Amino acid sequence: MSKLNAEFPVGLEFLFEPHRHKIIYGGRGSGKSWSAARALIILAASKPLRILCAREVQKSIKQSVHTLLSDQIQALGYGSFFEILESEIRGKNGSHFSFAGLATNTVESIKSFEGVNIVWCEEAQSISKRSWDILLPTIRREGSEIWVTFNPDLDTDDTYQRFIVNTPHDSVVVKLNYSDNPWFPDVLEQERLHCKATNPDYENIWEGNCKAAKDGAIYANEIREAQENGRVTNVPYDPTLKVHVVMDLGWNDSMSIILIQRGVSDARIIGYIEDDHRTLDSYSAQLKNLPYNYGQMYLPHDGQAKDFKHGISAEDIMRRNGWDVRIVPKSDIEHGIRIARMNFHRVYFDKSVTRLLECLKNYRRTINTATNEPGAPLHDEYSHGADAFRYMAISLDGMKNESWANQKIEYSNIGIV
Repeated sequence: MSKLNAEFPVGLEFLFEPHRHKIIYGGRGSGKSWSAARALIILAASKPLRILCAREVQKSIKQSVHTLLSDQIQALGYGSFFEILESEIRGKNGSHFSFAGLATNTVESIKSFEGVNIVWCEEAQSISKRSWDILLPTIRREGSEIWVTFNPDLDTDDTYQRFIVNTPHDSVVVKLNYSDNPWFPDVLEQERLHCKATNPDYENIWEGNCKAAKDGAIYANEIREAQENGRVTNVPYDPTLKVHVVMDLGWNDSMSIILIQRGVSDARIIGYIEDDHRTLDSYSAQLKNLPYNYGQMYLPHDGQAKDFKHGISAEDIMRRNGWDVRIVPKSDIEHGIRIARMNFHRVYFDKSVTRLLECLKNYRRTINTATNEPGAPLHDEYSHGADAFRYMAISLDGMKNESWANQKIEYSNIGIV
């Protein structure tokens, strides 16, 4: 074939170098998807490659990058080399592009991907932890590569944590924005300027920075303010202050536990535990293995309910384990949310409580499909952590501290020290 003169934004030479992980992320108009598609076509034309184009959800081929690849094939002059079929693309040299939605695949069905050379994950901000955990070990062919392109959503999303915060070995990560695209069109520039003047999510949409919270999140403004004011930071344990324990009870649903210290005018969340299908005794043991100066334990009102199997409540169990148990007053959810908002400015979050922050960033309301009006908060995987935070806010003013000396005597009396 004749020599090809293809142009790319500066900094993407690594797409033609051997690396296990190739990650391009950033905002709109950067050309990241266009560049990945163009590079894959050139590589597939130069040697036979099996390339899987994946995303989290693909209900039809129209939701894939099939059209983008087809357009780039024509733009590069490879129309006679590649056969563009309805659900796949084939090269004359044996190269093959296939398309799949990861969410619908199982551990067994995804084994069919084992022989691919390259998997390109587009709009990867939506790919779940489950999908990554199944896909990545499957792509095991010698020299195989994982290409990831996305506009980040939340910094707690698995894709962002997996590839940006905790970048794996043999990775090249490039942030690409509209300003890096020499072919950025004027029509998009006008759209960008309008967005900058009118949309609070401009930094996410065009600059590729993470959102403070999910669209429509109940605590979106409060989370944004906490991040802007540096209240998501390293929060050290202070041994002169009590560590109070706030729990949202769950068995099949998640058990959520917040560990908090109350200062004179602030509240410091230093730990968070979330799990399921574990006994209260096991959580008690886990907490007591931490070297903390404990104060009260706060349970929701249903902590007083007697279990029908043995007639013992969560309150009874935790008191028997030596905890000073308090019951959070029963409160209307909306009233509790208002209290949480009122107290949010007092709260500092340790960077380690990423799961709690994820819950608060994703805590949203149901939307009436007929009226498009918001309703009650959603009960989902994020609501348990948000409920524990609400109980914490309601209980905050009742949390007290005693002197370190008195606390040591108190614990000595019950045989813990």
